[in-house]
Amino acid sequence: MKNNNFEILYYLLGGLACGIIYSLLIFRMTSSMLVKPIIYLYPTEETKVEVKLGYPDNLTVSYPVYNNSWDVIASPNGDLKEINTNKELYSLYYESDTDNGYKIEKDGFIVQKEDIVPFLEEKLEILGLNYKEKEEFIVYWLPILQKNNYNYIRFATYDEMNERMPLEINPKPDTLIRVMMTYKGLNNKIDIEEQYLKKVERNGFAAVEWGGSEIK
Repeated sequence: MKNNNFEILYYLLGGLACGIIYSLLIFRMTSSMLVKPIIYLYPTEETKVEVKLGYPDNLTVSYPVYNNSWDVIASPNGDLKEINTNKELYSLYYESDTDNGYKIEKDGFIVQKEDIVPFLEEKLEILGLNYKEKEEFIVYWLPILQKNNYNYIRFATYDEMNERMPLEINPKPDTLIRVMMTYKGLNNKIDIEEQYLKKVERNGFAAVEWGGSEIK
């Protein structure tokens, strides 16, 4: 009888542990995150560049590893070399776990899943991404957005992005492009105002960042 009670307790504890682990995983998957912000640098000549993030304690992952700053030698074609390691790169990558506060606003876009590709191609060009950056953005987000019949999409303003993750680049770029797509999957359309997007022109030393965040 004692053995049977021990076995029952063993399986109950095992089930409880699995439940806790599952709950933690679900929390991790549904918590607010800035997903795949990726940074490109295009100086007009080979330049030593320092990139600093405002809230490093919120980082969940970075590549190369972020340690107070990223310090690289940047070339006009976008190639980067990390100074401390001589590692060759083409971008800087991080994710941040934060209460981003993004929500459905009065403006934005309602995009049917069949229309996601032409929508993104058009809007990302307006926002200043080049063909390579647009392709990488679309390839990453397309399978996520196409899971939904419709998506509410809104591109965060620079003020909103700076509030959630300040970005400091030295020397200061002539053109700074930050694209943060906020989105929420919908089963049906909703009525909203169309967001106005100002055409961005790239001049001189350009720094580009793109990422996304799901609205919970």
